[in-house]
Amino acid sequence: MDGQAAVRQPGRPPRDLPGGGPGTPPADLLALVTAFSRGAELEPAAVVRTVRRAYELRDADDRLLVEIADDAVSVLEDRKVQSKFREIEVERKGGGRKLLDRVEEALHEAGAVAGGFTPKLVRALGDAATGPPDLVRAGELPRKPRAGEVVTAAIRKGIERVLTHDPLVRLRAPVGDNDTAVHQMRVGCRRLRSDLKTFGPLVDSGWAKPLRDELGWLAGLLGGARDAEVLRARLRRTASVDPLSPPEEASVARIDADLAARHEEALVALDVGLRSDRYAKLVENLVAAAREPHLTPLAHERAVDVLPKLVSRPWRTFALGAKGVDGAADLDPYAPDEQWHAVRINGKRARYAVEAVAGVLGGAAPELAKALAGVQDLLGEHQDAATAAETWLDIAMSDPDDHALAVTAGRLFERERTSIRTVRAEFPEAWRRAAKPRMTDWLP
Repeated sequence: MDGQAAVRQPGRPPRDLPGGGPGTPPADLLALVTAFSRGAELEPAAVVRTVRRAYELRDADDRLLVEIADDAVSVLEDRKVQSKFREIEVERKGGGRKLLDRVEEALHEAGAVAGGFTPKLVRALGDAATGPPDLVRAGELPRKPRAGEVVTAAIRKGIERVLTHDPLVRLRAPVGDNDTAVHQMRVGCRRLRSDLKTFGPLVDSGWAKPLRDELGWLAGLLGGARDAEVLRARLRRTASVDPLSPPEEASVARIDADLAARHEEALVALDVGLRSDRYAKLVENLVAAAREPHLTPLAHERAVDVLPKLVSRPWRTFALGAKGVDGAADLDPYAPDEQWHAVRINGKRARYAVEAVAGVLGGAAPELAKALAGVQDLLGEHQDAATAAETWLDIAMSDPDDHALAVTAGRLFERERTSIRTVRAEFPEAWRRAAKPRMTDWLP
């Protein structure tokens, strides 16, 4: 019989997957577990055989009160029985709680032992199912951590963010309200790359650089799909800014269709990348990195002695500028969009760095992290508006003979430029709140 499967997500109907060959799981199902199998060939781990005897308790009017399932379970390997266990499940139907208690008492008297619910497959697999996972997650930090413990926690959080969103990306699944798995997985890549750079003196450079390079490759794959997501959401938002004067509906629909095609093309390219040997190797390396990051001797020093200096560098780059990029403190309100985008990139790294240490250093660090998030929201709005404005014009120029499209794109363009002017007017105050001396005096 062909292998068949369905995927079920909370709150969504089950989704059937194309069947595989005889005795073979569907290829789409195998892809969904890549983050866990890491490219290894899957093979049967156990065969569970269940013989069920079902019993019903009914009243004098033949009304069903309680159902009892008595399962005799055998676990087979190579067609030989390796272990057996018996499991009895009692389910209340129309009966009351007292009847259920009487049934439980009778089972205990017959030798049954109460226990928590454990799926049969988990019991069959034993330690393989109940032991610690291969992916080591960040634990609670000690009260006075070493620098290496902090960077290890940051690395593990980033890796977990990337890998846990892998199957959701493949399923095109939403994540919470107004968010997507593609976005979260990309954020995981970017934050992890940023942490490896910020805390560079704490990790072996020969170990960290290949990870950063491959995470950059993955972030690029995710970027095409994410950019299309943002543009489609942006189109809906910008088109509805003034309900009293909406742009032509047909032209908006045409722009959206163009973006939808770009989105699907980017998702196909992403799927190809996620099925590649290169990605499987990256996943393997990420799991190994979470298990045992390669730290330097400096990582053994106290976090409070080491981390402020490391965070200070991205903060100063953001505030004062470097390598031809303006600092946020003197960002020209008339500078090109590209300059604002470059400042945004520096700001994102500064924000990630402060957030990584805020919980450990305390003091003003959490407040600075919150203020930087507000600054980044503004700079993100600026970049989204600038990208959207150019996109609307590019789509209009793709068909110069469609005058309605040109007018609609022009109106959308002006609305985006208005958003940009608003951001530039609000930015100095947002920066002033983030750059207060009392919030940054912990940075050397």
